[in-house]
Amino acid sequence: MDYYLENTKVFKALGDPKRAMIVDMLSCGEMCACKILEKFEMSQSTLSHHMKLLRECGLVKAREEGKWTYYSLDAEAIQKTKQFLCAITTEKEDCICRSRNSIDCEGRDQSV
Repeated sequence: MDYYLENTKVFKALGDPKRAMIVDMLSCGEMCACKILEKFEMSQSTLSHHMKLLRECGLVKAREEGKWTYYSLDAEAIQKTKQFLCAITTEKEDCICRSRNSIDCEGRDQSV
């Protein structure tokens, strides 16, 4: 269960269209918060909230330079997310549906 909890944080963060758009913008490279803010009708505090959630799930990194914050995607987190999505959408021998005591709709044991 921990495996799923850890990996689904990214999808929860991306559940907001504006956060998904921010990630899309960052796919072009590092960007200052001021440039991100120019694309949206939101306050600085709302943007900060969105960026906090994207950083907490690991997708986005931040660095301070003077009074500005620059954001970029975390390539390692992106790769991990791609691997997770591939893992849960691909048939495999150790799938949770094949666990011991798996019963089909008619009550037959599927673990045999």
